[in-house]
Amino acid sequence: MTVVFAYLDEPPFCAPGADGPVGCDVEVAFAVLRAIGIERTETRLVTFAGLLPGVASGAWHINTPLFVTEERARLVEFSRPVWALADGLMVQAGNPKRLTSYRALAARVDARLVVIADQVQEQRALAAGFDAARVLRVATQPEAAAAVRDGRADAYASVAMAHRGFLRGTPDARLAVVDFGAEGGAVAEGAYSFAKSNADLRRAFDGALQHFLGSPEHRAIMRRYHFPDADVDRVL
Repeated sequence: MTVVFAYLDEPPFCAPGADGPVGCDVEVAFAVLRAIGIERTETRLVTFAGLLPGVASGAWHINTPLFVTEERARLVEFSRPVWALADGLMVQAGNPKRLTSYRALAARVDARLVVIADQVQEQRALAAGFDAARVLRVATQPEAAAAVRDGRADAYASVAMAHRGFLRGTPDARLAVVDFGAEGGAVAEGAYSFAKSNADLRRAFDGALQHFLGSPEHRAIMRRYHFPDADVDRVL
């Protein structure tokens, strides 16, 4: 059987590489697929908006992890969680508008926010009172970073670790990362996703994933992508 894995350009989780996709979520998926006897794996680089419809329709077999929500769980089957992470903002260096949380963002009536379309961070900002008319929606992480860099937006909302991964791979002294504290919102879990019609693959994957998480190999993968052991422990 050949399994097709869909991924994003969103380091450190997943990104295109010279010899195929790289990233912690890619390496974990490939290790688990090998453990269940999958000998051939193909990959598909897609946009975030295409992830759920693509896997649900059978265009590919498994998605790179994304946040688990009730709405998404109606469309796909999720694996057990593989990470639990907090949001943050990418802002211009110095954070001139002092944006430290979704609440602080909503309080600035002159602030503009960029998000990747269909990611949960837009809903979190709106729930905190941010004006939907001041949201710019784009398709990819590089587009969102560019909007902050060139001043079309004051902040880009996503997972703080994704912001750090982007700037580690594409250093830019004009950009900085704001990690949300307790005021910014709770840590949320992410998981791989499968078509509801592909329950056998999901069960086999989940069984192997259960044993893999927290193993020395798993911890070594996560450390290579700058995740401390405490982040691993959070999902065990």
